[in-house]
Amino acid sequence: MKKFPTREELFQPLIDALVELGGSGSNDEINTKVSELIQMPRKLLEKMHKNTNSTKFEYEMAWVRTMLKKQGVLENSSRGVWSLQSNKKSIPKYEISSAQSKKIEAEINNNESWKDELTRTILKQLSPSGFERLIQRMLREKGFAQVEVTGRTGDGGIDGKGIAKINGILSFHIIFQCKRYTGKVGAKEIRDFRGAMVGRTDKGLFITTGNYTRAAIEEATRDGAPAIDLMDGDKLAEKLKELGLGVKVELKEHISIDEEWFQKFEEN
Repeated sequence: MKKFPTREELFQPLIDALVELGGSGSNDEINTKVSELIQMPRKLLEKMHKNTNSTKFEYEMAWVRTMLKKQGVLENSSRGVWSLQSNKKSIPKYEISSAQSKKIEAEINNNESWKDELTRTILKQLSPSGFERLIQRMLREKGFAQVEVTGRTGDGGIDGKGIAKINGILSFHIIFQCKRYTGKVGAKEIRDFRGAMVGRTDKGLFITTGNYTRAAIEEATRDGAPAIDLMDGDKLAEKLKELGLGVKVELKEHISIDEEWFQKFEEN
C-alpha cells in the first residue's frame, strides 16, 4: 500500500475488524485491527492530520465510524465502545450526500477541536512540574491511593508513584512518567522508562500530551517485558472531561424533525 485508503475503502475493513473483535471494540482496538487487516504501512499510520493532534488514520477512522453510525450500521456507548447493530458481515455501497458529508465533518471537527484547545491550554499554562501535579490530581480522582510526585533528574524519567485500587479489594503499585510534549514519544523513551522500573514495580504508566510512534506502542506491549500502559493526548483529554477537571460540558437543547414520523399519516 503506497497511498492512503479512501474512506469508502475503510468501510468494509472496519466491519471485518468488529467481527473479529467479537462484535464490539474501543477506538484503539478497532484502529489497530483495521491497520492489521489492510496491512497499513507504518509511515502512513504515523502521518499527522493537519491542524490536529491526531494522525490522519485516526481522523479518517473517526469519520468512517460516524458515517456508519448515521447509516445505522454501528452504535456506540457513552464509554466509547462501538458495536455492530446487526449480524451483517458486509455493507452495501453508500452514497453520501454533500449535506451529510458536511454534517459528519462538522461533528468530528467539533469533537477534535476541544481536545486540541485543551492540549494547547495545558502546554501554555502548565510547567512540567505543574503538569505532573495535574496528573497526580487525575489519578487521585480515579481512585489511586498514596499518589506522590517524585520527579527528580537522573531518575530515569520517573515522575511519580501510586497504588491502583481494583474494586476496593486488590491493589498494585505503579510508577508513572509525564511528558508535556507536542510531538511523538518514541520506542527509546519507553525502553528507558522500563529500565527505570526494574526492581521497583512491574507496572508502569506513561502519559503524554502528544502521541506515540507505532514502534513505541509495540515496545510498550513487547512479549517478555513488563507491560507499560500508554495514555496519549486524546485519552488524557477524554479522562479530564470525564472527571470534570478543567473541562466544563454544557448541554444545549437540540431539536430535529423526524420526517419519517409524518409519513405514516399518508399510509392509509
